[in-house]
Amino acid sequence: MDKATRFRLEARPSIPEALDRLDELANDLFYSWDHGVRNLFSRIDRPLWQKVEHNPKLFLRRVAQERLDEAAQDRAFMAEYRRVLSSYDAYVEFEPVPEVTEILDPASNLVAYFCAEFGFHESFPIYSGGLGILAGDHCKAASDLGLPFVAVGLLYQQGYFIQTIDAQGQQIARYQSHSSDELPITPVTQGNGEQLKVSVPFPGRLVVARVWQARVGHIRLYLLDSHTEENSEQDRELTQRLYGGDESTRISQEMLLGIGGTRVLEALGLSPTAWHINEGHAAFLILERCRQRMTEGLSFKAALEAVAASTLFTTHTPVPAGHDIFSRDLVQHALGRYLEESGLDFETVFALGAKAGDHSFNMTSLGLRGSRFHNGVSRIHGGVASAMEGAIWPQIPPEENPIGYITNGVHVPTFLAPEWASLFDIHAPTWKSELRNPEFWSFVDQIPDYHYWSVHKALKQQMGEFVVEQLERQHQRNGTGHSVTERMTRQLVSPEKDTLVIGFARRFATYKRATLIFADLERLERLLTDPERPVVLIFAGKAHPRDNPGQQLIKVIHELSMRPSLMGHILLLEDYDQAMARQMLAGVDVWLNNPEYPKEASGTSGEKAALNGALNLSILDGWWGEGYDGHNGWAITPRDTRLDPEFRNQEEARDLLDLLEHDIIPLYYDRASQGYSKGWVARSKASMKTITPRFNSQRMVMDYVERYYEPASAQGDRLLADNGAEARELAEWKARVRQAWSGVSLKVVGCVEELCRSDGSIALRVEADLNGLNAGDVRVECLVTPECTGSHDSPGPDRFLLTKASEQDGRTVFETEVAPPYPGLQTLRLRMYPYHPALTHLFEMGCMLWA
Repeated sequence: MDKATRFRLEARPSIPEALDRLDELANDLFYSWDHGVRNLFSRIDRPLWQKVEHNPKLFLRRVAQERLDEAAQDRAFMAEYRRVLSSYDAYVEFEPVPEVTEILDPASNLVAYFCAEFGFHESFPIYSGGLGILAGDHCKAASDLGLPFVAVGLLYQQGYFIQTIDAQGQQIARYQSHSSDELPITPVTQGNGEQLKVSVPFPGRLVVARVWQARVGHIRLYLLDSHTEENSEQDRELTQRLYGGDESTRISQEMLLGIGGTRVLEALGLSPTAWHINEGHAAFLILERCRQRMTEGLSFKAALEAVAASTLFTTHTPVPAGHDIFSRDLVQHALGRYLEESGLDFETVFALGAKAGDHSFNMTSLGLRGSRFHNGVSRIHGGVASAMEGAIWPQIPPEENPIGYITNGVHVPTFLAPEWASLFDIHAPTWKSELRNPEFWSFVDQIPDYHYWSVHKALKQQMGEFVVEQLERQHQRNGTGHSVTERMTRQLVSPEKDTLVIGFARRFATYKRATLIFADLERLERLLTDPERPVVLIFAGKAHPRDNPGQQLIKVIHELSMRPSLMGHILLLEDYDQAMARQMLAGVDVWLNNPEYPKEASGTSGEKAALNGALNLSILDGWWGEGYDGHNGWAITPRDTRLDPEFRNQEEARDLLDLLEHDIIPLYYDRASQGYSKGWVARSKASMKTITPRFNSQRMVMDYVERYYEPASAQGDRLLADNGAEARELAEWKARVRQAWSGVSLKVVGCVEELCRSDGSIALRVEADLNGLNAGDVRVECLVTPECTGSHDSPGPDRFLLTKASEQDGRTVFETEVAPPYPGLQTLRLRMYPYHPALTHLFEMGCMLWA
């Protein structure tokens, strides 16, 4: 029989007038962190809500008319509907918090935040992992604080891949296209009612991008999409997939994001005062902003100074694969027409992205050279990034170069389970306004232990039901026998067992060492399968489709999970997304993280778990290097990075298993008569109260406001004042210094005294050959560092500025008197570096000489 042609028909309902604002709620990503809004949709038709993967906009297209009509007639539902709308309206109407308006004026300041991915919610799949979730949390916190803020990204038709794991443990990647009318976006229209479009010069053509807007509470996210009729089929696919395609596709996407995104803001009449480049993908915005300034009469060098002064660049990873590097030929081809039309010189531009000794173009280098504010995302990572990128400032000690750090935080309303929020409402009703007040969070200790544990146990049971449902679906598809599925889930279907559950969920990149815990499999099996004290390990995460070693990790875990002796104690879930994350983060007892030190830039999943009372078991890397205090989880001390990697793995795996066997498992099962471990609850409370106020995104964003956004706005304004007079002067001064610096020298004049009284002083004199520079073009200083302080915390060096004393035979003499700032033995070092009052950072030129 011939197959008949089949058509798809969608009968869309009409929203009753009484519920007309459901559409408004579905088009504001406020729903991504407000449980009340999501529950409202769920109440109308829970099975459909699950089927459309919690997508409010798609839900309103698919829900039956009678369901909406019934809801409109349901008094209880309408009361909840009005309550949610009242909460939403109160949120939308509130004024910015005073801490923001005291620093940034919403009438004159605006922060522009560029990122390649944004992870708000599983219904908006334009993210792949940590970078996107962090960007989403940043936007949400900016909205919560009322920050003058706009975000820019790309709208991917298929986003990141959907993961399935087959019966052999192979990861299978498939892609699903999403139409604009099922996403929480609206077209940005012009005065004539047509959708706004911008174009970017590409080799031999213009690529046109449509512009969309996503509402995120108080702020707006603008997204570019090349799937438009003006483009060729190939160019339409530029925004098809996140991190898809080859290097040519990647650089094209990044041109669209950086250059096109900047043109979007210009077309909208927005004039940001601070620009935040979140990772190197958007760094081409530096070139476009320079082009804009050059049309105002500035030279490229002066334009670069003006642009860089108002720009912050955040780097997120010390792993080389996380940095986009392109060949010279590809950059020359991709940017050729754009540079020609913009009046930019290729060699000058290429030098901005070049790394010493390398002939390729590094987007991180471009981001660092095109900005004057730079940061890593934890204290440890700030130090790692300073060393890793030290060649940008070749003569500056890495610890003093301009890269600082702000430790990542997570958005509490998004990731805190509603059950915990309800408990906090009872014991500390003002907790939502105290997220940056560590002292306030001592209220957690006042919650009765039994009440605290009952919330955790309920969330754990919910997670167990979710995991069982996931595994049953996976196994049914893969043809796994029902008896195997029953054995696999037996530890979770009996809540009375209250088995210890450890979660590991993140990207399956090799440096994250997902299989480290299996280093001594015989010992681990004994610990997991102890009938009196069983343990379940739950793994979830995706490996990039081209990351074969990462996919092999998934296969290894799958094979171990199917071993008869380990079945039910090792579980592997497929297609990790935000919905699964919320279940796991709220339900596990322990959150495991064991990356290869120091490659975890920050890591935020452990912060989310801690909000919900889970205890971290982690390498002292990333945020945990700051968060661990000895009482709020467990730490694995990383071995010296100079040791053999295999030896390091063995030693750190042994520490991991030792902690499990001797600390974690005994404490969890030390239940006595009350049915739960009081020692475990005490440690869980310590985790929640110490981590929540320190590692949340409101604290993070306020750190950015104070340390970077306000200074960048002020410095940018300063350099652009009077038609860029100071930017011109600074550019000319830097050119003069660079030309002279190789001929500059510094030496000590005479002998330096080696002994003086503690209340005395010594005279220092140095002689400098400035090679045509003036004494005012440099600073000469003495650094004094104690060698014996009598304490473990050595203070930083004291600095003494030397002043010009005279000029002799074309050499400049600088001198000062130094009174010893410390008792006993101390070291004196003398150095000179260029100085101009318009510099953003003292050492931004990367020039320094030591006497």
